[in-house]
Amino acid sequence: MDPFDMSNLGGLIGGFQQRMAQFKEETPKLRAEGVSGGGLVRVVVSGANEVISVTIDEQAMGDREMLEDLVRAATTEAFRSIKEQISAKLRDMTGGLPIPPGLLPF
Repeated sequence: MDPFDMSNLGGLIGGFQQRMAQFKEETPKLRAEGVSGGGLVRVVVSGANEVISVTIDEQAMGDREMLEDLVRAATTEAFRSIKEQISAKLRDMTGGLPIPPGLLPF
């Protein structure tokens, strides 16, 4: 097999485009949860970078500054987790090939 044979380039590009379309369809459906304060605050985010839910235990209501910190920490954790999920799906889709930043439309 000649590594420079370009006869199947169209098929490779078409397959990649199909996987990319599937990736773009599935990514917004991903969910990740961030938890802080030992479970006092839980934040769920989507692969579309939307906050889906925020759950606050009554025990966290007494100290406003602490609550703000817990919400911020849980949200940061949730977005970090969703970013890792998206990166893992992208690595699977590209077979581990590095894709230069800005090349993908998201």
